[in-house]
Amino acid sequence: MAAIPLFHLAFPVRDIAEARGFYGGLLGCPEGRSAPDWVDFDFYGHQVVAHLAPDECGSAATNAVDGDAVPVRHFGAILSMQQWQALADKLSAVGTRFIIEPHIRFKGEVGEQATMFFLDPSGNALEFKAFADMSQVFAK
Repeated sequence: MAAIPLFHLAFPVRDIAEARGFYGGLLGCPEGRSAPDWVDFDFYGHQVVAHLAPDECGSAATNAVDGDAVPVRHFGAILSMQQWQALADKLSAVGTRFIIEPHIRFKGEVGEQATMFFLDPSGNALEFKAFADMSQVFAK
């Protein structure tokens, strides 16, 4: 059985120390290699790289998904329901301002999922989701 390829994503941040505090501190992503203008993080087993590029930060475009205004540019992870709930609780406890509050989307339909959206300090939108039935991740 072949190993699942790892995902790599590079994104802009306005401040490297802020990115370290958010991704490394709040989200608990271990830090990898770094330089003054970038830092790698182990984002749930995948490599994401915060690059210092303040002029590239932020995005306002949204699309409607099941009644929510979902940020077009976003990334995140699909967690187990237990991990998702623990993260939602942790973020709520520290006063995270959610773009889309933690809730169940497509309730009772194909692809039912728990979801939440919030911004990192540079305005990058993140979505974390979970499926009670992982076979529904790509269900039509």
